[in-house]
Amino acid sequence: MSAMNKKVSSEGEEEALGMRSETLGESGCSGKVKRGQAILVAYLIATLELTFLFMQMGVMPYLAKSLGLDSVGFGYLQTTFGVLQLVGGPMFGRFADQFGTRAALILSCASGSAFFLLMSISTSIPLLFLSRLPAVFMHGLPGAQKLITDLTTPSQRADALGKLGLCFGIGIIIGSALGGVLSTTFGIFVPVYVGLVGNLINTMIAMVWIPLQAKPKSDHHVTKHGNMFSIREILCLMKFPGVMEVFIVKVFAGLPIGLFLIMFSIISMDFFGLEAVESGYLMSYFGVLQMVVQGLVVGKLTNHCSERTLLRLSVFVFAGVGLGMALMRTVWHYCIIAVPLVFSFSMLGTITDSILTKAVPSSDIGTMLGICASVQPLTRTVGPTIGGVLYKQFGVSSFGYLQLIVNIGLFVYLLKSKIPLREMKSQ
Repeated sequence: MSAMNKKVSSEGEEEALGMRSETLGESGCSGKVKRGQAILVAYLIATLELTFLFMQMGVMPYLAKSLGLDSVGFGYLQTTFGVLQLVGGPMFGRFADQFGTRAALILSCASGSAFFLLMSISTSIPLLFLSRLPAVFMHGLPGAQKLITDLTTPSQRADALGKLGLCFGIGIIIGSALGGVLSTTFGIFVPVYVGLVGNLINTMIAMVWIPLQAKPKSDHHVTKHGNMFSIREILCLMKFPGVMEVFIVKVFAGLPIGLFLIMFSIISMDFFGLEAVESGYLMSYFGVLQMVVQGLVVGKLTNHCSERTLLRLSVFVFAGVGLGMALMRTVWHYCIIAVPLVFSFSMLGTITDSILTKAVPSSDIGTMLGICASVQPLTRTVGPTIGGVLYKQFGVSSFGYLQLIVNIGLFVYLLKSKIPLREMKSQ
């Protein structure tokens, strides 16, 4: 029976690949090449969008200060961005399910263009706040994830999604460095102009190189054309077997560390005593770690271990990271802890995204990815308040102890629970 099931699963994956080839207008080897090209374009779009996003993050505090915005007002500006991304994630996913991945990526890139255009003419505080509005549909990473899930089999999905973390690492390193160099050498608005031109180019790339229909033809008849803004229809996905359990793990496993990272700019100055340049080096170190882990480690492990095992492993390592942070005293300690921290973050994000997209119908994959994309904006929205209280009242070690307690609880839960997962490994 086991051999028969594997054979049926393998035949199903081959049939799905054939359908994807037909969708791209090719067959056989040529179809595989077309799929590969489309996936590479998705990686390129995600890398460029993240680069421009991190580039503006570096200059935004200085732009806000030049317009007379104080630290409290800047906090409101960041919260506004987080709330818009939080609300827009599921809506963007629904849009991708109903109108296609190509249309969704074009929408994301066009929204990025509007974002930088409004930012480039922000000569007052109200205009600066208005420039955040297009962020509601700036979701290039979930868009790229949606294209990858459409063009890969379930057994290939975790590895392909994991490589998007490589794009994230490149975006951090190049975006942070480029923003600083351009603003220092040519002026504070120059990175904004570069972001505007870059997003317009990204829009053209999406229009020309992303296939009109990436999803297999057999999936189109199940696509639902309900209300894109229906919260009830979006939340219905949580009722599928295993979805709510895995999503809870996704949200809470990295939440304490997420709170710490949000407060890191303050912690780096007060606790570690770092200068701005040294903090920049530390961010670059994180970017390199992200690239190494996502590019070399995650893919290898997903090919050899089940997703259930990797989910438990990431939570267990996260608990160890919490213990290390609780005992951390110097920046060198943090540099050591950063290795398992980046591994856990990368593995947890990749594996949970892969599991959740397999647990829902193919017509709802975009919506599910949109919900997943809302986790980080949620942390950014509540993080400054909760993280500020933890840091002020209990110190840096409180983040570590909270991380340890939460993940020990989640690890025990994962060991005892029987969450239904579609176990598939690459052969």
